[in-house]
Amino acid sequence: MYTAPSILSLDYTKFAEQVAELNECADWLHFDVMDGHFVPNLTFGPDILKAFCRTSPLFKDVHLMVSDPAFFTPVFAKAGAEGITFHYEAVEEAKQSELIEAIHELGCKAGISIKPGTEPEVLEAVLDKVDLVLVMSVEPGFGGQSFIPSSYDKIRKLAKRRKEKGYSYLIEVDGGVSDQNAAELLKCGCDVLVAGSYVFKGNIKERVASLRQE
Repeated sequence: MYTAPSILSLDYTKFAEQVAELNECADWLHFDVMDGHFVPNLTFGPDILKAFCRTSPLFKDVHLMVSDPAFFTPVFAKAGAEGITFHYEAVEEAKQSELIEAIHELGCKAGISIKPGTEPEVLEAVLDKVDLVLVMSVEPGFGGQSFIPSSYDKIRKLAKRRKEKGYSYLIEVDGGVSDQNAAELLKCGCDVLVAGSYVFKGNIKERVASLRQE
């Protein structure tokens, strides 16, 4: 499994210190890019990602919570993204495969995400093409929300489908993840745990280690 602290919750007055800690204990860095339109919040642009690329060797996992992911994909790929995930709800189904191919052509892993109100069955047409499926276990847009329990069943369904069809996508979960639900998430078939508030509101190394449930 992979731990992916969300840098949305990082204390930017302690940027160097906290990035150094993450470099020692985490597997990925998760970047929540919000445009103020697809979700009611604004976060950061490609220059922030470039700063992390200069200070961290960890895998840069970019989650585009934007209305036009096709526009932002090359922008963040050029800035150093290694994985780019877009929302099912933001792209017409007929154009999703095309965007996945474009992400791959830019040298990045391609992911697709679903909101809490979207069922995983809608992803059937692209499950053989993506490298990652991200289940949002809170409503996207803000950190610090409580985990939505129905997310467990979505992860189980995706894990079952992966096994049945021999697919290779990773299953990622984002929202309300902590040591209280990490073990169950991993048991359900999750591969990547994104955690923001939980990691940064305590001892970073201890909090990341607690997610591994080893």
